[in-house]
Amino acid sequence: MNLWNETKSVPISRTMIWDAYKKVRANKGSAGVDEVSMEAFDANRSKHLYKLWNRMASGSYFPPPVKEVEIPKKDGKVRKLGVPTISDRVGQMAVKMYIEPRLEKIFSPNSYGYRPKRNAHQALESVRKNCWKTDWVIDLDIKGFFDNIDHSKLMLALEKHVTEKWVLLYIQRWLNAPVLTKSEKQVEKQGKGTPQGGVISPLLANLFLHYALDKWLEITDRTVKYSRYADDVILHCVSKEHAEQTLKRVKERMKTCRLELHPAKTKIVYCKDYRRKGSYPIVKFDFLGYSFQPRTTKSKKTGKLFLGYDCAISISSRKRIADKLEEAMIGSRGFKSIVGIAQKLNPMIRGWVNYYGKFRGYELSKVFYLLRNRLVRWVRKRYKRYRTSLTRAFKWLDRVRKQYPYLFHHWKMGYS
Repeated sequence: MNLWNETKSVPISRTMIWDAYKKVRANKGSAGVDEVSMEAFDANRSKHLYKLWNRMASGSYFPPPVKEVEIPKKDGKVRKLGVPTISDRVGQMAVKMYIEPRLEKIFSPNSYGYRPKRNAHQALESVRKNCWKTDWVIDLDIKGFFDNIDHSKLMLALEKHVTEKWVLLYIQRWLNAPVLTKSEKQVEKQGKGTPQGGVISPLLANLFLHYALDKWLEITDRTVKYSRYADDVILHCVSKEHAEQTLKRVKERMKTCRLELHPAKTKIVYCKDYRRKGSYPIVKFDFLGYSFQPRTTKSKKTGKLFLGYDCAISISSRKRIADKLEEAMIGSRGFKSIVGIAQKLNPMIRGWVNYYGKFRGYELSKVFYLLRNRLVRWVRKRYKRYRTSLTRAFKWLDRVRKQYPYLFHHWKMGYS
């Protein structure tokens, strides 16, 4: 296969498109505005990929509108995601893979979101260690960050590291791509915003915040430690005065970058523990599904209990899991055996244990206690002989667990 076609004006090879397609396919995802699913795309893959490559390599590719999808948020509101078509996702992935290595070289080690070989657990570990060393935290919430990224400022940042005009051209086109709302209304961009759900959006968002916040913090106040996962940011300050002063300066900085901090969700937090005994109203904050707060902790050296400051699964995350379990168990009424229920739930349980079991994993027991009760309810509906006795239903479930300790993933991992 000829990797580069000299007659084309843009140096995008078929291999670049093929490698991008493999990544998009592995990530799965739903159809865009053209309603072409991954299965339908695969059925005519050669045609779709050749068409995309031919247009991108000649500079004539224009992305179709982005499909708007609403995802429920934990506060009852909805988060609007923008889903590009599969072809467009492949195009974005090709450009992302082309420029990501050079942008990675400039990004801060304190940035963890949507980056190769970096993850949420590393960000959480960083925040834990900084909380033990520093007394005060600023929990930053940037209001509608992805919807308000300024295109002109983003392109200036991009031009510092990307000289290829074809890359800048396509990124500008993706930024300007209209959104097709649920009511079939096409909304044009007003010089700001990049859709959550776009393949290249997280990389562009990281670049924007690299200059808007990370680099600025490192230049203006090196005493501020921070951890950032995309637009979730935790700053650590040495005193209350330092935190108040830093927050004021960050607000001003965001304003110059045409962003705004959420007034209700941004807060200053005191990391109270056995050493830090001051009395302040806010001693807790949430980050990446975990709650950081004063917690009774057992000393590894002495075995004695003391008041530490640490993280565990948040109440809102527990509630979200409980809701998912309720939803799944309602759908399990048609199952004739507990084996079928286990097969349905285990992929979800495995994900929860892997993520929320990392720090103070025993807190997940509260979630699995609910599941145990829900399974007993299923047993009593399924088998007549247990309808009149709750105790016998629990004993039946305990016998099953003893006989098949690996049936449910949380049983296998030692949870009740």
